[in-house]
Amino acid sequence: MHKKREFDQASRATLSALLAAAFAATPAMADTLPLGDGKISTSPRAGYLFSCQTTFNSNAGAHASGDWLDEAAGTWDPDKKPTVDGSVTWAGEISIAVEGNQRVVRANGLPNHPTGIYPVGRSDDAYQYDRNPNTIQAGDVLLQLPATPQKAAGPSCVPMGAIGFTLTGAKVFNALDARGEDAPAREIQDACDGHPEQTGEYHYHSLTRCAADNKSGPSGHSDLLGYALDGFGMFGMYDAGGTMLRSGDLDECHGHTGPVAWDGKTVEIYHYHFTEDYPYTIGCFVGSPKASSGSGSGGQQQAQPQQPPQQEQQQPPGRRDPPPKKR
Repeated sequence: MHKKREFDQASRATLSALLAAAFAATPAMADTLPLGDGKISTSPRAGYLFSCQTTFNSNAGAHASGDWLDEAAGTWDPDKKPTVDGSVTWAGEISIAVEGNQRVVRANGLPNHPTGIYPVGRSDDAYQYDRNPNTIQAGDVLLQLPATPQKAAGPSCVPMGAIGFTLTGAKVFNALDARGEDAPAREIQDACDGHPEQTGEYHYHSLTRCAADNKSGPSGHSDLLGYALDGFGMFGMYDAGGTMLRSGDLDECHGHTGPVAWDGKTVEIYHYHFTEDYPYTIGCFVGSPKASSGSGSGGQQQAQPQQPPQQEQQQPPGRRDPPPKKR
């Protein structure tokens, strides 16, 4: 069993030190960001999410919002948004190795950084907005990705649930909450931008502030921070030359081709970028996504190139955040 250790003075100091180091290597967020609500497409489109699912549960997700959201202006302010309290450390495990023609990721689903306290307690200011009742749980993770990923015949939609895996040991979900709205803007995460879904899988919807992007790649390009399920790399917010990227600088899948550090060499290859604006991670898959094992991954449908998105009313287990009646 992988047991948590409740936050104390030492773990608070650990989180503070980790955040300070990460913030020093992470660009300052804009005062306000465009709200991504409604930016769901049924085909690849830059700045949108090509989602396999287009019908959502309007009663799910966070149950209230605050002054960080300006609905009239269509913006949100990350600096005003509350975070889930606490600092809980975990025995995270992760190994990544190239085995033949595969890149194999083995992990236990726990991050290498502290998290907030979940379930969210009544005394937490986050509780008035998002009463996440879930407990972070370990789970065996096995990803068998192509070591040398190739583009598919056409882009494919991204499912609810995992779309990638970060070097912190936690998975990345797409930009949507259970209502089909902008998850980073509307849901309340912890200080590392993560939270658990109903099976206990801790995940992000955007770039975690607890992963430092040191721009140590070619010509100041961002570092590799994770892998999408099609095997292509997920890099930080900077292009070569140290230029900070936004969604408008990238293609419909939220990536481009250029020189990056890849397996110890400088390689000209397609890659994705995290950005501070919607859809934050990837908008569609350029390659063929592989299934991921582990909690929250069962029953996840593989995306198909250019197929009509699923129309679902039901909420399959482990595929999205829980409805408020459980919060």
